[in-house]
Amino acid sequence: MRPIIKVENLSKQYRIGARQASFPTLRDSIAETLRSPFGWLRRNGNHQDNTIWALKDVSFEVKPGEVVGVIGRNGAGKSTLLKILSRITEPTTGQVDLYGRVASLLEVGTGFHVELSGRENIYLNGAILGMKRIEIDRKFDEIVAFAEIDKFIDTPVKHYSSGMYMRLAFAIAAHLDPEILVLDEVLAVGDMAFQKKCLGKMGNVAKEGRTVLFVSHNLEAVLGLCDKGVYLEKGCVLSFGSIKDVSNQYLNAGKYREEKEMILSNRTRPSFVVGSGFCIKGLKLLGSSGKFSYKIGEFIQIEITYQHASVIDGLRLGLGINTVLGQRICTFHSDLNSEIIKVGENRVYLTIDTSQLKPGDYMLDVGARSGKIIYDALSDVLSFEILPVTVTGSVHDDDNFGLISIKHYFSLEPGHEGLL
Repeated sequence: MRPIIKVENLSKQYRIGARQASFPTLRDSIAETLRSPFGWLRRNGNHQDNTIWALKDVSFEVKPGEVVGVIGRNGAGKSTLLKILSRITEPTTGQVDLYGRVASLLEVGTGFHVELSGRENIYLNGAILGMKRIEIDRKFDEIVAFAEIDKFIDTPVKHYSSGMYMRLAFAIAAHLDPEILVLDEVLAVGDMAFQKKCLGKMGNVAKEGRTVLFVSHNLEAVLGLCDKGVYLEKGCVLSFGSIKDVSNQYLNAGKYREEKEMILSNRTRPSFVVGSGFCIKGLKLLGSSGKFSYKIGEFIQIEITYQHASVIDGLRLGLGINTVLGQRICTFHSDLNSEIIKVGENRVYLTIDTSQLKPGDYMLDVGARSGKIIYDALSDVLSFEILPVTVTGSVHDDDNFGLISIKHYFSLEPGHEGLL
């Protein structure tokens, strides 16, 4: 099958701090030569390289109907890639072959004319995509209903809120039947209901056989929507293939795997509350069967070291467990009273049963508060891994979708003898 998108040795270079120069006239060139006939020699001799490569030798192919997630850290080149695919920016070298109409939503209000109404912008965007008026007429009511702006459809879009902008822009891009849909962080502005609606629509677009390129830092959404992925780092493709393999490589690149203890003794930042002198100094994992690794059912013991200069009434330490996608699994709060309020350096130990944690990697947050007053907070300071274990009648593996793993047992007879 012929690819619908073919990217070959694509590179894009930018000059740091340079502004877009106007085209010189013949008179300007002659005058500059007369003023400084050998200036070009000096410029070449003192040339300083102030350029960066936003993309470097990027190559991949996308088949019709595939949904591809583009992931990577900030500055990896994701938005530059989509701008080139959308024919907004020209590449420095390489080429892109696109076989179909492309609809792009790269930021709020892309392609909108602020003085035109929502109605007029729908027809404008449709015309830009190469659609006939009769095609736009057929989709018009569906677009307005999806965007939920029927009362404001004849209002100039310069009066729209960012949420209204996004709803209309996404509705136009998704409903005007492009063969290729390019989306860059379209979920960043909308509320939860709108995000869910967008994901559902993108899923329907994919089922209809259209091709989608989706950039988002919401890995949960990327994993749920995409079947393939491109992992960019410093403008280069580090991985291209199944979204599961690509996302695992991306997540593994950021894990804390150096040691089982996060020492924070060099923290000199004062407490969030002036005068308390409170500071979390360290976090340590104890009792693992391997480096950062625990089997399901084993107990994790965590040592939290902290210090404070004055008595804090009602102080409670808190520790949260998150998935690597940032979803909160659970939160624990201390209630040790007299043990916690001692002035100076203290250590508190938290023991956790891992029976309900799924196999995979987890991140730890730690903090301290008294009532609504936060004294210290640290995110993603340490990670650990839960290893898969097979038991009679059931298996813990990657097909067990969900955030937690509940004890369960399959049998041919009623009862729960297999449960521990």
